[in-house]
Amino acid sequence: MTNFTKLQTAIKNYDTYRESLIKKSRDVLKLSKQLIYAVHRDEMKNATTLLKTIEAEKKKLDTITKKNVRLTNEGSYKVAVQEYVEAVLYYNFVKTGKLIDVMVLPEHYMLGLADLPGELTRRAVFLAGKGHVDKVVHIRDQVDMIYGELLKFDFRENEIRRKVDAVKYELRKLEDLVLSLKMQK
Repeated sequence: MTNFTKLQTAIKNYDTYRESLIKKSRDVLKLSKQLIYAVHRDEMKNATTLLKTIEAEKKKLDTITKKNVRLTNEGSYKVAVQEYVEAVLYYNFVKTGKLIDVMVLPEHYMLGLADLPGELTRRAVFLAGKGHVDKVVHIRDQVDMIYGELLKFDFRENEIRRKVDAVKYELRKLEDLVLSLKMQK
């Protein structure tokens, strides 16, 4: 005979963990946006503090997912982690000029990486206004590399395919910006 009490407990526990996951995901999502915004404003001291905070909150989020492996497939978790990846990649790119690995599921990393060129394009426009042509060219080259690498994958999921198409449009904007800057010289 089926143990309905056991089934009810399992479902209730999952729902409790899911609610905690949703709340913590919002925290990580909010911090990701704050980190990106601080970097855009060149407030790197504040950004470094935010980075430490977001790392701690991400660990708490991951602790929740360890309660039930199905939680890693929840939409709120997926969105929070991809925003986290984007924010951490952007922060590190601005500090070092390079991309880094972020220890998350590969599909979550790819989603965050595919969002990064949008922030890099904003950064390039900011730098162009300050006359930093070499830095704009470096950003264009990195986005070109990202796009080239993403094209090597056979993505079956529509979300990532759409994001790869968006990378192509960001690259085109950067190419136009670099051409415009070089024509002005």
